[in-house]
Amino acid sequence: MKRFRRILHPTDFSRASGAAFARAIAMAKDNRAELLLVHVMTPYVPVAGEGYMPPRLWEEMEASTRGYATKKLGALAAKARKAGARVKTLLLEGVPAERIARAAKSQRAELIVIGTHGRTGLARFFVGSVADRVVSMASCPVMTVRGR
Repeated sequence: MKRFRRILHPTDFSRASGAAFARAIAMAKDNRAELLLVHVMTPYVPVAGEGYMPPRLWEEMEASTRGYATKKLGALAAKARKAGARVKTLLLEGVPAERIARAAKSQRAELIVIGTHGRTGLARFFVGSVADRVVSMASCPVMTVRGR
């Protein structure tokens, strides 16, 4: 079986991501691989009719979101290190599936381990699946792990 040197785990800090995070840590340890933890912040786009938002409020919201994501990524990195994995974190902005696929390529990840909610039917149709889009866009293998 091929040994991986760099494993990328995208997280949205959800329960579904938790199961994939545990699998990514185990694989990183087994392969002595570097684990790249990635979170993609999706920019807020106001809906027409919501009214004016002062630039300062906009900046405060963005700073708050960035601070939260940085804190959560740091906590996950600490947990992975405690488990014995080598870890690097990346905080990105944009469309999640696109940014994850690009990060995997630019960071030379050999495997992406991503969580999925396992939605079916209408929920899947309306909500869509970042994991599905990552599978179709990634230049490396993708392992999906269904959250509990």
